[in-house]
Amino acid sequence: MFRTALRNVLAHKARLLMTALAVMLGVAFVSGTLVFTDTLGNAFSKQSAKSYDGIAVVANGSTSEIGAGAEKEEGIPSAALEKIQKLDGVTDVTGRVSGFAGVADPSGKLIGSGWANKGGNYAAGKDGKDAAYDFAKGSGPAQARQIALDKDTATKGKYEVGDTVRVATNGPVQEYKLSGIFTTEDGAVNAGGSLVLFDTAVAQKLYLKPGFFHDITVSATPGTSDAKLLAAVEPLLPEGAAAQTAQKLADQEAKDIESELSAINNMLLAFAAIALFVGTFLIANTFTMLVAQRTKELALLRAVGASRRQVKRSVILEALVVGLLSSIVGFVLGLGLAVGLRSAISSFGAKLPNGPLVVSPTAVLAALAVGVLITVLAAWLPARRAAKIAPVAAMSSVHAVASTKSLVVRNTIGSIVTAAGAGAILAGASTGGNEGRLMIGAGAFLTLIGVIILIPLLSRPMIAVVKPLLQRMFGVAGKLAGQNAVRNPRRTGATASALAIGLTLVTGLTVIGVTLGQAIDRMTTDNVRGDYLVSMANGGSMDRSALEALQKAKGVEAITPQQAMDMEIKDEDWAVSAVTPGDVEKVFAMEAISGSLSTLADGQVAIAESVAKDNGWKAGDPLAVKIGDAEPRKSLNLTVGAIYKDNEFLSSFVVSTKLADPHYEKPYISEIWLKMDGGETKANEQALVSALGDNPGMNIMDRQDIRNMFGGMINTMLYMMYGLLGMALIIAVLGVVNTLAMSVFERQQEIGMLRAIGLDRAKVKRMIRLEAIVISLFGAVIGVVLGSFLAWAIGETFKSSIPNYELVIPMDRIGLFLLLAGVVGVLAALWPARSAARLNMLTAIKTE
Repeated sequence: MFRTALRNVLAHKARLLMTALAVMLGVAFVSGTLVFTDTLGNAFSKQSAKSYDGIAVVANGSTSEIGAGAEKEEGIPSAALEKIQKLDGVTDVTGRVSGFAGVADPSGKLIGSGWANKGGNYAAGKDGKDAAYDFAKGSGPAQARQIALDKDTATKGKYEVGDTVRVATNGPVQEYKLSGIFTTEDGAVNAGGSLVLFDTAVAQKLYLKPGFFHDITVSATPGTSDAKLLAAVEPLLPEGAAAQTAQKLADQEAKDIESELSAINNMLLAFAAIALFVGTFLIANTFTMLVAQRTKELALLRAVGASRRQVKRSVILEALVVGLLSSIVGFVLGLGLAVGLRSAISSFGAKLPNGPLVVSPTAVLAALAVGVLITVLAAWLPARRAAKIAPVAAMSSVHAVASTKSLVVRNTIGSIVTAAGAGAILAGASTGGNEGRLMIGAGAFLTLIGVIILIPLLSRPMIAVVKPLLQRMFGVAGKLAGQNAVRNPRRTGATASALAIGLTLVTGLTVIGVTLGQAIDRMTTDNVRGDYLVSMANGGSMDRSALEALQKAKGVEAITPQQAMDMEIKDEDWAVSAVTPGDVEKVFAMEAISGSLSTLADGQVAIAESVAKDNGWKAGDPLAVKIGDAEPRKSLNLTVGAIYKDNEFLSSFVVSTKLADPHYEKPYISEIWLKMDGGETKANEQALVSALGDNPGMNIMDRQDIRNMFGGMINTMLYMMYGLLGMALIIAVLGVVNTLAMSVFERQQEIGMLRAIGLDRAKVKRMIRLEAIVISLFGAVIGVVLGSFLAWAIGETFKSSIPNYELVIPMDRIGLFLLLAGVVGVLAALWPARSAARLNMLTAIKTE
């Protein structure tokens, strides 16, 4: 029986190739994901450890929240560094400051991605060098008007030592002379950004304040205990500053990296699981086909003494061999995928740290176990059916057809599971929140399983609807295609299930994505009246000079900053927007429900309707608050001047910048909104660009750009999901090919008879193609319906937190999905249709 199983594996190469492809794709995704994340984690951990080489202790200055995510940084004074330098066992103390620095290329455009553009200080030691940087050309900046650039940025900007470089921070753009070009493993540069080094005094003035550092590193003499040195350093630091040993920081960073990569790992593995789940239908169909082709052979084995158990073992053994070989090849492909993922990330401008490919035993065992287990499990049911075939029945070509009892049991179970799943989805939709989404997730799984069980039952009535249309449009070929599509409901259902799973996920994601996109679009349209939004490329704070420059720009009708701060009311902190009274109503749809917004100019406060209602505040009420970034905070007695209709672009509290500014050392201006005379025009936009000094570090967005900024993120995520689900759909296509090939094999005699009575080759091909299209569209329709239902349910759980939320069914995209399903059917039918048309009619007629 063992030799028989091996011979059978080699005897059906074409059939088994499709099974092998499904297993290989799934295993490649699993192994590639594990190897990629292991490799990445190892490289980042080594890079992190390398960055702490020669460092014993690291200290960071204190930070305090000033509202809406903005922080005030206190820093560590130079006097503390001098004291630490005098400690026993200390060889060197280095102070660092950092912030945003954007480099303009020769055309004035920003080099890098904004969020990854960094600036820092060149901390020259006693030898005049900074050990953190190796210079390929020139040297570090030694004067106020000098900078050094990382090698990648210098190459992108075509800069050489001695060139003049325009650099933007959070203030006016400045010109510096390039003193040197260095290499670095800094994370910002590896992420596709840039690193600019300034003289220390310049960097302190730009990013903190003269004489202060964001953090310091302490190097120790050999044999000095890091723990003892830490204990000596801590008392010398200012209040609020924190210190740790470099080893502890490196270990923590390694854990953080592992945690972040774990999320990516789990997401990719989830898509691999979907692909393998879809692959089980293909594998089961393949072994069903192989069993059908060898019905007489299995019967003869039974007749000469083979037991049911031996027949079953024979088929399972075939699956084991195929699964093992496919898993090995899939694992090798996975290694290629891991390398390819690194290259793909590099092609987007990011540079991953160097490191060897890490192939852990876990990755090898997981890949092999998954591939073999999935194949054996998928082959178990066909093997069981093969063992149940009676020798006499099989030898007379009377194949075991599913009994009425088995179909009734199947449909009953399917109905119960589907009903339970649908009930859980509806309950989750009404519950809402994370609890509701968990219920929907469980219900979605049950519903999908239930529908898969019921698909054979659903195939007859659903396909019956299109059968008359097929006959009218395509004649005899169409009629035969409709009949063939429902001839074997189990197999048709298994094939359609693969497509249904993929289309359920794709449709669900699309409906949610489009719905959210339109809700955000309406939110922008309804709440924004201004023409332009100015912000930093890295999303940070702008200097007040940018606001002053824009106020002088030609054509400005109204301008207001979105200045972040917070207020303490009854021991609770609230986010506050400091704005320009009078102008704020012109750039935002800010409607007073009670009181007057003009009171903002008088130092009063406006409160959003929902917050005022929850706390019982109304216009005219006194309000005791504490504000400011100094300790203790300033106590003020304010008056509620207005209650305004909620606006998603403003905080719950709004005050005048004149009220806020005296209490903050440096205002945090995250956005500047403008209304222009004449609206959005090229001339107006150019006026703003010129007012800012053609600053590459600042973004100027019109209303459409603002809408695209939010909607673009959703579309990018959707396209990523489509790409990851693409593998599952490829496997589904292989399943359609498999089903049609099996159908052609079973109907050789029938096809021969049809040819003999006048059905030409072209019509035979058309019949097979139409059958493929019908099966593909059947699965697609089920997927679209299920996906839309799930999207509705998930939307119900968070629609209360999203203004203007309204379910949108994107008929254009759904139509495209159905069209693509039809195209899939046509492509999948190419080989089976060609095989059917090339059958010799006389040989086919004699086939049993």
